[in-house]
Amino acid sequence: MDKSIGSGEKGGEKGDGSIFPLRVDRKIEPSPFSLKNRIKGLLSILVLSALLLIPECAAAKSKAEFQKGICYVTWAKSRYLSGASDESLKELAKTGAKWVALTVNWYQDRCDTTDIFSTEKTASDASLIHAIEVIHSLGMKVLLKPHLDLVDVTSGGWRGEIACVTEPDWEVWFNNYANFVLHYAEIAQKHKVEIFCIGTELTQAAAAKEKLWRTKVIAPVRKIYEGPITYAANWNEEYSQVGFWDALDYIGIDAYFPLSEADNPNLADLKRGWEVWVKDIEKLQAKVNKPVIFPEVGYCSAVGTASTPWTEITNTSVDLELQANCYKALFETFWEKEWFYGAYWWRWGTDVRFGGPSSKGYSFQNKPAQDVVTEWYKKNRQVKSKY
Repeated sequence: MDKSIGSGEKGGEKGDGSIFPLRVDRKIEPSPFSLKNRIKGLLSILVLSALLLIPECAAAKSKAEFQKGICYVTWAKSRYLSGASDESLKELAKTGAKWVALTVNWYQDRCDTTDIFSTEKTASDASLIHAIEVIHSLGMKVLLKPHLDLVDVTSGGWRGEIACVTEPDWEVWFNNYANFVLHYAEIAQKHKVEIFCIGTELTQAAAAKEKLWRTKVIAPVRKIYEGPITYAANWNEEYSQVGFWDALDYIGIDAYFPLSEADNPNLADLKRGWEVWVKDIEKLQAKVNKPVIFPEVGYCSAVGTASTPWTEITNTSVDLELQANCYKALFETFWEKEWFYGAYWWRWGTDVRFGGPSSKGYSFQNKPAQDVVTEWYKKNRQVKSKY
């Protein structure tokens, strides 16, 4: 969705098997090197080794965590370094959020070009690393989410339409894209980022070039970054067409599904609107057997947002209640789904004054929807370690 504005124990024991001479006129004591004691010693070491390994195995099996998330983004080089950003992150933490999807933006000129580059709208590495450190210091975890957008959108294109005409061009594009993503995978590994996202809403590229994703992106990322990885597929047909979910740890869907054609649907209408989409998501999840997260989801606080959640609405009136009800509908629909592992709400700004009751935008800061998020994020939500 185009909304740009501006993831061997060692042990061992050694014995020589010696048998010492025994006197018949004294009580026989078992030799410490007897076969029986050697077996007992070996068993003790094996049990101890197993106990030491249990936490490690359990951690590996339960690495998939439920994510009470919020998206945090800037389109400025040094904004994450500011005191205002630090203060905003402190306020974000008060919602009960435990995860932050931290976004960094790179660009290419048009849908059919192959060069990928940073601009003044790209957060510097120092800025990004500072934000990671602040988030961690506040007791939250990070999903690092690199975005690729277009410089020239005069023809109406967006990242989902990025595509090449020839195979050589696809090779060049993927080489450049891999360089972009691997740079952030290195930062993620070095700074203990908990989840890394390998891409966002690249609909044409994701659907058409599965092999190149596996060889050029996923395999190299796995060599650098040791944590779980995901991909953020668009809500439309893309998430069902991605062929490399099996190579990832989470199915990621940017969940801007239309819920109602009405301008002012009520909560019951919105929950009914989810029914058809839940069935589709469950079908995919059952096939892939991976937990599902929404790396991005949100609604404007404006009339009509339920019909086109992917659109930044500017031509209707403010509707704070509708935005809050859209949030409630998602929580009430998905919270208890066994396979659902959390959502990241788009978006929280880098200033505590962001949003507010007169704003029609996506931000839920200083709006009733913030209270909805806080209410749900204060609840306990456990997950099973089946994934």
